[in-house]
Amino acid sequence: MAVTGTGPLAGVRVVELAGIGPGPFAAMLLADLGADVVRVDRPGGPGLGVDPAHDLTNRNKRSVLIDLKAPEGPGLVLDLVERADILIEGYRPGVAERLGVGPEVCMGRNPALVYGRMTGWGQDGPLAARAGHDIAYIAVTGTLGMIGDATGGPVVPANLVGDYAGGSLYLVIGVLAALQHARAQGAGQVVDAAIVDGSAHLATMIHAMVAAGGWQDRRGVNLLDGGCPFYGTYETSDGQYMAVGALEQRFYDEFVRLLGIQDVAPARNDPAAWPQLRTAVADRFRTRTREEWTALFEGSDACVAPVLSLTEAPRHPHLAARATFTAYDGVTQPAPAPRFSATPGSIRRPPALPGAHTADVARDWDVPSLTADPTTTPTPAQEA
Repeated sequence: MAVTGTGPLAGVRVVELAGIGPGPFAAMLLADLGADVVRVDRPGGPGLGVDPAHDLTNRNKRSVLIDLKAPEGPGLVLDLVERADILIEGYRPGVAERLGVGPEVCMGRNPALVYGRMTGWGQDGPLAARAGHDIAYIAVTGTLGMIGDATGGPVVPANLVGDYAGGSLYLVIGVLAALQHARAQGAGQVVDAAIVDGSAHLATMIHAMVAAGGWQDRRGVNLLDGGCPFYGTYETSDGQYMAVGALEQRFYDEFVRLLGIQDVAPARNDPAAWPQLRTAVADRFRTRTREEWTALFEGSDACVAPVLSLTEAPRHPHLAARATFTAYDGVTQPAPAPRFSATPGSIRRPPALPGAHTADVARDWDVPSLTADPTTTPTPAQEA
């Protein structure tokens, strides 16, 4: 068997039925860690109009082109499934079954297969068949309602909390746990990874604080949601921002000392005095630029950091020293994470172009039917 990866998942074979958002990101994470991920693209693509050459969530993968609606399509996918450890799909409930590649038929061909299902609402429940996106999933779980200022509406945290934290990461945890079971017991299973479940689960600590009386069920008034004046962001004189997280007493003491307000700061443990403290902190931050404040807090334990943009972040000295970002094929992007001392992950391939690796996959996975069917043969440009 050809091994295409170099990380801890080298030798693990994954079939990804092409979709958008959290499914591809989950498959990318498996590929970053060394899994041989074959993405089954369909003619015409998933529909977002993103140039495949710049879709970083398809890095480290290989792609074959299969039309699941064609008579021979499901059989070609099943030929891959027979040789795979994991399958990932992100269709609405019932769609994979109607296409002929649902769990029952796939696991009939490969009883040890881990069948990962990525959806927003889950495989059952009143909303299971409904369309949705990240914002709706985090809205109904209470997660979105926690984010924002007390005087305004909820603030949308891009699609990171729902799609990728509550969705992709929980799918990866699920399929790897199921793979461990399959290898120990010889039996696969279905992993139902719903974004609503993962997003709710992420807030476990907050629910505990509510139960203990340490968190009010409204945004912008609590210790970790911007309500606390020593856990939030402040504008600087040049219109940039600094982030403050001086929660513990010793860190707070250093923070107010370096900020220069130790003689005027009111008691930190008195929520009634928080508005006055916030004003003092805000007024002081507005006296210098972000660069000046960054230099002042450098090397301290005051828990203060500059708020950087996506393009600024790779140049931060700490992130640069750790190579948190890397350049591959001329594109700066986040490096694989987490890190492993003996089996590091790596970026080995640029984003897979649809159908570009049909011949390679047919050879490495011993699936001659892939190249026997003309609908899966890539053009010379795709092979390049």
